[in-house]
Amino acid sequence: MKDNGLEMIYSEDNAAIKKDDWRCVQCGYCVKACRNVGVLDKYDIKKTNQVICVHCGQCTNLCPTEAVHEKFDYLKLRELLEKRDLVKTISIAPAVRVAIGEAFSLGEENLEGKIVAGLKKIGFDYVFDVTFGADLTIMEEAMELVTRIQEKERFPMFTSCCPAWVEYVETFYPEFIPNLSSCKSPITMQSTMIKTYFAEREGIDVKRLLNVVVAPCTAKKAEIKRGEVNRSGEYFRVSGVDDTDYLLTTRELISLFRDNDIDFSSLKEENFSSPLGKGSSAGLLFGKTGGVMEAALRTAYYFLNHKDLDNDKLLFQGVRGIKGVKSLEVDLGEVSLKVAVVNGLKNVSSLLDKIKKGEVYFDFIEVMSCDFGCVGGGGQPKLTLLEMKERKQKRLDSIEKEDEESKIRLCHRNPEIVEVYDKFLERPYSIKAQGLLHTSFQDKSYLLGGSRDE
Repeated sequence: MKDNGLEMIYSEDNAAIKKDDWRCVQCGYCVKACRNVGVLDKYDIKKTNQVICVHCGQCTNLCPTEAVHEKFDYLKLRELLEKRDLVKTISIAPAVRVAIGEAFSLGEENLEGKIVAGLKKIGFDYVFDVTFGADLTIMEEAMELVTRIQEKERFPMFTSCCPAWVEYVETFYPEFIPNLSSCKSPITMQSTMIKTYFAEREGIDVKRLLNVVVAPCTAKKAEIKRGEVNRSGEYFRVSGVDDTDYLLTTRELISLFRDNDIDFSSLKEENFSSPLGKGSSAGLLFGKTGGVMEAALRTAYYFLNHKDLDNDKLLFQGVRGIKGVKSLEVDLGEVSLKVAVVNGLKNVSSLLDKIKKGEVYFDFIEVMSCDFGCVGGGGQPKLTLLEMKERKQKRLDSIEKEDEESKIRLCHRNPEIVEVYDKFLERPYSIKAQGLLHTSFQDKSYLLGGSRDE
């Protein structure tokens, strides 16, 4: 932050955020955003000598002049999409489909069919659904939770699918790193499966495979560059291969459609490619606060009791809503768990401090860095301050409605998930699954400078 207190300074090597100084009018919104998120006041810039960024992108959502924005990757795709020697794949994250319509006056309904059609029209060979990756994440995370319950260790277990939250822990609360689920995020799991299972199944040279993901999140741009999440090169024993080649925000996808003169409203809907196609509605819930928790509890119940929850018990009302911190005790048959859902990083610090002091106890905690969850991500279509809460709520409602109307509401009942375990991964939390779908984390508290106890 500059001495005037009105500008954030972003380093050139920031993996997700860029600032064009010539556009800055020193309105202070970027500073306000970082403070509201709960990051700016967590460190002393005189000690760090640099801004600490978790790449959440809320500053980009509030900047009125576009001075602060995500690093644009969609521009690099123009020439690549014209190369016939490349096999081009792209995956769409859950929250994207209920927000993109705002840019085309189509509201917050689920527009996945039009997105698929538009992407195929501009040159992608395969269009996949990240809800498959979300289902995969739940299979691994629910089994990891059950394993921790059985072994009675490392509680609470925190979700790890939000990269801004992961960076927050690594920097400000590294003592909780062992408590993070070792599962990679849905996006990084999806990309690994595309560049291992799918490439092998279709006989595609992984070096010819261009893999793109669209997400509501700017922090994913930093996440895909973490070496520990990239496994396809090791799998095929080739160098210079990343699992995800480019990460586009929802805003970038809108620009890509507009630059290619796609009349989005008139597109005829098409289906996702298969395998790795459409996931369960439990996977779709990942796009909102409480969604990961709800999906995980549904499948953890199955792993613990060897039967599914009754349909009228699939909705865990206590984890829904947009309250900053929600908590409840859930009966999973074999065990009862104390769980919590945190909505927005600004709400997590006091909870972590209480856990450290032994004032509260939880078995399982979901944290999403952005208000409302991914539907309010830093890469979503911009909203005015007056319409922000209402629009985000509509995005969230659209996801919950989709879940209620879905025929497949359990990750472990997704036929393509069943197939991928039968033919490739063997079983949830197997040695092979852990090698491809799990990750590690780093203590980054050194970035704070000085002693953390000063």
